Amino acid sequence: MVSFGYSVGFLAVILGRQQLYTENTLTVMLPLLTLRDLPTLTQVARLWSVVLLANLAGACAFAWALASFGIFKPEVNNAYADIASAATSAGWTSLLIRGIVAGWLIALMVWMMPGADSSRPFIIIVMTYLVALGDLPHGIAGSVDAFYLVARGVLTWRGMLGGYLTPVLIGNTIGGVSLVAFLNHAQVVTETRP
Repeated sequence: MVSFGYSVGFLAVILGRQQLYTENTLTVMLPLLTLRDLPTLTQVARLWSVVLLANLAGACAFAWALASFGIFKPEVNNAYADIASAATSAGWTSLLIRGIVAGWLIALMVWMMPGADSSRPFIIIVMTYLVALGDLPHGIAGSVDAFYLVARGVLTWRGMLGGYLTPVLIGNTIGGVSLVAFLNHAQVVTETRP
């Protein structure tokens, strides 16, 4: 049931047309892979930077509010701290590799969306449920866990940024870009050649 709650969050973000960093790994890469020029690379880097920083700022504000304002009972906060600790405690290499798979699944979801029409919610639920079920780290959703631990003094900023966020974001980006964009771009390029 907890895994389904993860999907509900993605439904709200994606159907609410919010910008999510991991959604942008696919769409913005296709023009770059086609044009392969510095202005397009600069535009991709600018979009990724703005969206990533805005996503992280929102996740940080949300986590800090959860940790600071007594919104939930102490036992709920303690349970969430246990969940967050488990989510952020995997080693660097494990987070990187599992992050690649998560990035691939989210980018695959984005790839399926244009032709989905009325089945969009179903696709979002299934793909994000797989991410949650596999306990795969997501750079933005998972950063709420990490920021929460920092806010409660359980995790240091250095530990959060270097030990959790960096490997997860690298993995999500590799998964989103290489495993979907490159493969699908190669398919499109092959189909357009005479």
